[in-house]
Amino acid sequence: MQSNNPIESGLSPHLFWDVNKDTLDWEKHASLIIKRVLEYGLWNDWKILYKQFNIQFIAQQAMHFRELEPKALNFIANISATSLKDYRCYTTKQLNN
Repeated sequence: MQSNNPIESGLSPHLFWDVNKDTLDWEKHASLIIKRVLEYGLWNDWKILYKQFNIQFIAQQAMHFRELEPKALNFIANISATSLKDYRCYTTKQLNN
């Protein structure tokens, strides 16, 4: 049985340096975990995230982020075959320019 705590599942501890690691939960904190892995995760972190959630769920969560690093945004848009225009962080940035 896989642990419900992302750190115990093998995610890099550096991703969550500023939160209580003991209270992290895959379901409750999915958005935070996905954002951190997309922006700061290592390849192994991505593989663990992908095993936990399907690509469409990851993309759906990312579509609601107010901010996302450009490389992370392009990565998730490409691997999920979605348009950049579907992402809030992309459209918000375009409006502010």
